[in-house]
Amino acid sequence: MFLIDVIRVQPLPNRNLDLTFENGFHGIVEMDRIVKNYTGVFAPLLQDEYFRQVTVNTELGTVVWPNGADLCPDVLYSQATGIPVTTSENF
Repeated sequence: MFLIDVIRVQPLPNRNLDLTFENGFHGIVEMDRIVKNYTGVFAPLLQDEYFRQVTVNTELGTVVWPNGADLCPDVLYSQATGIPVTTSENF
């Protein structure tokens, strides 16, 4: 696990996010690589106007949308850096 919070987000075309993390890393995340099916709380993100309403929730340390949709900051960091998310537990 990374436990590195998102501190800045800028929505980009084609459901991409320009993210800055608290360790200073800056990268682009393609949401389509994370969200395979835009259903439930993620369905509104298919609308460009709604997607652009993304903000950073400092308590959660990640990006959120008005309807409560959010993503794990570790998943975002992994996608931005290319470093796989690992856990200390063996399953």
